[in-house]
Amino acid sequence: MRLHSLPVRALGLLLALSQPAGAQTAPVVPPAPEPAPIQSDEARLLPVLATRGMVSSQDALATRVGVEILGKGGNAVDAAVAVGFALAVTLPRAGNLGGGGFMMVHRAAARETVAIDYRETAPAAATADMFLNPQGEPDRAASTRTGKAVGVPGTVRGLAEAHRRYGSGKLTLADLIAPAEKLARAGIPVESGLADSLPRASGLLGQWPSSRAVFFEGDHVLPRGATLTQRDLADTLRTIAEQGPDAFYQGPIADKIAAAVRGAGGIMTAADLAAYRPEIRTPVRGTYRGYEIVSMPPPSSGGVHLIEILNILEGYDLAGMGAGSARALHTLAEAMKPAYADRATWLGDPSRTKVPVAGLTAKSYAATLREKIDPERAKSAAEVKAGDPLPYESDQTTHFSVVDAEGNAVSNTYTLNFSYGIGLVAEGTGVLLNNEMDDFSAKSGARNAYGLVGGEANAVAPSARPLSSMTPTFVFRDGKLFLVTGSPGGSRIITTTLQVIVNVLDFRMNLAQAVAAPRIHHQWQPDVLMAEEGISPDTLALLRAKGHNVKVGATSGSANSVMAEDGLLAGASDPRQRGTLAEGR
Repeated sequence: MRLHSLPVRALGLLLALSQPAGAQTAPVVPPAPEPAPIQSDEARLLPVLATRGMVSSQDALATRVGVEILGKGGNAVDAAVAVGFALAVTLPRAGNLGGGGFMMVHRAAARETVAIDYRETAPAAATADMFLNPQGEPDRAASTRTGKAVGVPGTVRGLAEAHRRYGSGKLTLADLIAPAEKLARAGIPVESGLADSLPRASGLLGQWPSSRAVFFEGDHVLPRGATLTQRDLADTLRTIAEQGPDAFYQGPIADKIAAAVRGAGGIMTAADLAAYRPEIRTPVRGTYRGYEIVSMPPPSSGGVHLIEILNILEGYDLAGMGAGSARALHTLAEAMKPAYADRATWLGDPSRTKVPVAGLTAKSYAATLREKIDPERAKSAAEVKAGDPLPYESDQTTHFSVVDAEGNAVSNTYTLNFSYGIGLVAEGTGVLLNNEMDDFSAKSGARNAYGLVGGEANAVAPSARPLSSMTPTFVFRDGKLFLVTGSPGGSRIITTTLQVIVNVLDFRMNLAQAVAAPRIHHQWQPDVLMAEEGISPDTLALLRAKGHNVKVGATSGSANSVMAEDGLLAGASDPRQRGTLAEGR
């Protein structure tokens, strides 16, 4: 949309949000290319504007599928479902049919927000000690690289349930799957993020003949410029379109998936697939500086700890400290630590353990944590323990955001866990399988592949859902949708989502700047403050002087987001990944 055609007030709010007097300008130097370069085009620091709908995702082809569905009269849920199926084709390292995730849905007319939990579940034969070696220690390979690592996929039923409950009624599920089937059958170019990820996954994919048949050309993965054709996946998509989601969970497709898992040493059966159902849950809610935060409840830890950290930060004048300043980053890091300590102790599948959500998200509990923060000194991990919220009771992944012209919205995060999951394509289906079982605690106090410490609340159990950090989130102002955000990034998902919100609400960045600004992350253990490149060396030196063990390294997440203001929509795709796109109508 042409900028000169937009109302001045909306432009001022969406494009050039001014910072409070005395605050510093946030550094927007792009992080280093790890694993893919952040795009340096200055235009990426301005959001895309539209009035009739917006889609922001990690892949341009999938984004355009969503915009096409909006143009056909579909609502935000229709578009999101189509994007979800399309990403299974265009972003195979994270988009999926063989994984699971969480979808937040806001229905504007009903003034209702719901959470759809389509997280994977453990097979019925799962046991608490299934990932321990004979010495009683965690066997990391078993929980990440074998068939035992595969949880029962939830994506197909989850997307279909979203469409059934909350779609516009104008488009069938087959209509929403058709673009994905077309892309799979005709083939897509190997470029951008796909071209970056395939060489890094060559060893993982190359160990399975069924995966080599899809992603290899001779002895090497498909090179940049080649065409990735996925005919088996296209056939699976067509079958789901014609017969509905039951065709994925019962019959030949389910039998092939179960056979592939068991052939790789796993325990999943066709009966596990037939038994899978998504759950409709009540979102967690909090407030921050007058805005309402609505996010994913357990078995995601994301919403609970996002609100917990924001509650701690609300007691500080972050704007006065200045975006990107050592004081602000120190405060953010110190607020993150106790939340991750609480995560290790209190969070798990709510059907299996009592999660003290009200206590963890209480303002009064945050006040007790805030009192323990020293503004001049970083606390070591050994000094930070899980708190007692009870008195206050009353991993690779991809995220996309969609808003339609009526104000309906979807914030969706789903995953295979690692990039390409275990790397195994179920023979004859085209479906890549997840390694989500690693998100359970193999042993209390042990760390998973992301370094996150787990406790008894997240132990492996039959049909249980593993704890997640996925944080699809809405922000409301005066009851109206203001921001749709979330991110992939394993343990960094919560802090990535947090910093997008803080950058917008505290530091008054426009949405594109808020998404692109360098980020930090501290998860309590390991005791490391991870920082992206782009943060001032002087600031890093000041953080080290306060006692932080700073490590500058990999980029964090892909926070594809949409903002709504004064009848306009602003979209921002994260420049940390190649091929991302925000596009509107």
